[in-house]
Amino acid sequence: MRFLPVSLTVLLVELADLEETLALFASLEADAIAGIEDMVPAARTLMIRFRPEITDARTLATLIARRDLSVKPAFSDRLVEVPVRYDGEDLADVAALTGLSIDAVIARHTQSIFTVAFCGFAPGFGYLVGGDPVLQVPRRQTPRTKIAAGSVALGGAFCGVYPQSSPGGWQIIGTTPLKMWDITRDPPALFQPGDRVRFIDLARHCAATPPSIATSVPDTSGQEKVEANANAVTLEVLAAPMPALFQDAGRFGQTGQGVSSSGALDQGAFKAANRVVGNPAGTPCLEITLGSFSFRVNGRAVMALTGAPCPITIRDHAGRTHSAETYQPISLEAGDVVTLGFASCGARSYLALRGGFQVAPVLGSASTDTLAVVGPAPVVSGTILTVLPCRAAFHAVSLTEAPAFPHPSATDVVTLDVIMGPRSDWFTEKGIATLSEQVYTVTPQSNRIGIRLSGAETLERAITAELPSEGTATGAIQVPHSGQPVLFLADHPLTGGYPVIANVAEYHLDLAGQIPVNARIRFRPVTRFAAIDPAAI
Repeated sequence: MRFLPVSLTVLLVELADLEETLALFASLEADAIAGIEDMVPAARTLMIRFRPEITDARTLATLIARRDLSVKPAFSDRLVEVPVRYDGEDLADVAALTGLSIDAVIARHTQSIFTVAFCGFAPGFGYLVGGDPVLQVPRRQTPRTKIAAGSVALGGAFCGVYPQSSPGGWQIIGTTPLKMWDITRDPPALFQPGDRVRFIDLARHCAATPPSIATSVPDTSGQEKVEANANAVTLEVLAAPMPALFQDAGRFGQTGQGVSSSGALDQGAFKAANRVVGNPAGTPCLEITLGSFSFRVNGRAVMALTGAPCPITIRDHAGRTHSAETYQPISLEAGDVVTLGFASCGARSYLALRGGFQVAPVLGSASTDTLAVVGPAPVVSGTILTVLPCRAAFHAVSLTEAPAFPHPSATDVVTLDVIMGPRSDWFTEKGIATLSEQVYTVTPQSNRIGIRLSGAETLERAITAELPSEGTATGAIQVPHSGQPVLFLADHPLTGGYPVIANVAEYHLDLAGQIPVNARIRFRPVTRFAAIDPAAI
């Protein structure tokens, strides 16, 4: 085993192959080590998140190194049959790469029994192994920007089915009408780790045209229900140029289905908003990007706005206006219209109402994951939101909250501390120097998934081979073929196939979530890259 640093609370265990990875994963699930919070298995790595107040990276490495990897994990007896229309646009290319005819490719694919090794990339995306070795073909040189939901594809040693429309670089050989991800199903992912999978040729088994392929959309079915109250205070959203999103501390414990944590990008501001109005910790708030949001309230309420400092204007039912401050409780009366101006610095504000919003959790969280399309629907103009009444667990409002840091503007240079690893050694000394010396510009293509950066020099690679998919953490600085890094934020994919040169230190993640477009970023390494040595056994 090789133990690689990811961040201050995450490490990556590199193993010889997928079999060893699954053996270690099964071992740690059966006999857990204190302090491990979450694990993400991948092609030949296991990413482990731990609680630093309980353990540390070297202690974990020492204990993990003792594990017996000779015992193969037990797989499920469940067989999932997937009907396929073999009409993929890369089917002919796969035939050419394998030296087979198209009919022979289809025959070998349908005769194989695959196993779901792990899930990642997107919710419901299972990495299937165990097929005919002849069908192992490289990923496309140039990934597609959009692959349709239900596309059946091959990539290296894996087969997979895209659960929703997304970019991707695998070779598409067909399509299936089955929904890989359905939030109304329990569990939502059709493929579960350990399942066996067999593909069936629709042309041979069904003459009828299969139904259209369904895509994943936000769905509140099966969520906790809250009784409607005719006397409840409500907000009517009057303006939302950029849809607001419900966010909370995050969605944890769903990595087995390929779902990352999501959650508020500025956790400090999110928590402060709830403290200002006296809500219990973790109460969902609205995350508003760049302000310009407006709503009308139909009854008495107490609100707070934290994060990016938008100007707050309140117009009462008589037409009188006054301003209010961020990080302070604000009393509202029936008929008041609250308008948030443009945020001149920072990127995201958090709106809390005393009592909290009536919003049903999805998979245990009210966070809206924009990549996975999981969680409550975005809040747009015309949306009516209900404010819940206060309960016994509520606290007094807080008058002492303040921003944790100055919010950056579009003209600022923001310095972010980074932990080198886990793939720093895939870059040349020049590439490492470029990362720390260059100032990057935040491009308009940035969002909750990640900050796309532009620099004058690309990050030079020492290893140009294809990296097998491995887990990625929030704050990962991933470097695609372009050499221009992407800084992953909360809605990032659970696994990725490009090397991560470094990770933003956890204490700077909130700051990263507040950096606006056109601002510049400088990365400051606070560690030197080195594998983690287990203590002597």
